[in-house]
Amino acid sequence: MPQVVLKLSASTLEKMKNHYHSQLKNPPQNALFAAKTNSCTITAYRSGKVLFQGKSPESESEQWGKPANGSLKSNSSSKQPHAFHPPESLFTSSHIGSDEAGTGDYFGPITVAAAYVTKEQAHILKAIGVKDSKHLNDRQIRELAKSIVELKVPYSLLRLPNKKYNQWQRKGWSQGKMKTILHHQALEKLLEKISPKKPDGILIDQFSQPEVYQKHLRSEKLHLQPNVYFMTKAESYSIAVAAGSIIARSAFVKAMDQLEMDTGLSIPKGASAKVDQAAAQVIKHYGEDKLDEIAKVHFANTQKAKKL
Repeated sequence: MPQVVLKLSASTLEKMKNHYHSQLKNPPQNALFAAKTNSCTITAYRSGKVLFQGKSPESESEQWGKPANGSLKSNSSSKQPHAFHPPESLFTSSHIGSDEAGTGDYFGPITVAAAYVTKEQAHILKAIGVKDSKHLNDRQIRELAKSIVELKVPYSLLRLPNKKYNQWQRKGWSQGKMKTILHHQALEKLLEKISPKKPDGILIDQFSQPEVYQKHLRSEKLHLQPNVYFMTKAESYSIAVAAGSIIARSAFVKAMDQLEMDTGLSIPKGASAKVDQAAAQVIKHYGEDKLDEIAKVHFANTQKAKKL
């Protein structure tokens, strides 16, 4: 039976328990909680490990994080990478990389960026410090994003405002499907921008199994572009994905700064207790309609904010 195992923080486990509130069931011994959805059974343990098991575990797990080894597990599966794993040669070639930011944050948009980095530009980007954006602070992110633009690296950037995010979520779209469509559109725009040049390949920082990604595309009558590869933690291997990651993160940081200017309130990143308090302040000063405009309201933070 297919299964996915995630290692999550205590705050995310609490958020999950609230999210599956109406689907909770009696947990097995030593489990923190258990829930059953149409696609799988979810069991969370105090260690932080969460087991998603059933006919389609990724449809649930993809909205909470990525498996530690980046792959879907089954009882008889091997450790071999999937058919869409990139060849080593891709990392030193002229290729496109795409990544996203803001998916786990209650406030602020999801941003997706794709960047086309030639093998000549790769050396320069590495020299100026382009790397996985998770290892950079906001100031460094801004400076590097500016440098990437100044070096004329072709890129495309998409922002999903939370008003639209909430509309899609109410239609039944998972966050994984939203990200799929955003990545696809960003890649299409970039391929058009660099035409007639063709990249040696396209690498997407993997947030779901390639089969799930393609299923989401088919549901909207879209098709995977040629030479697309998927890899977890791709920004650590591909300078193009790292550049896309920095551009996406920079756009997210700017959007968060703009929210503070627009509301006159402190708007923290993430989904912590501080975020609950900030959401309560937004409701107090501007009402719930404003929250629907600037937050991902299906997160458990909304209900917590209403109780403050």
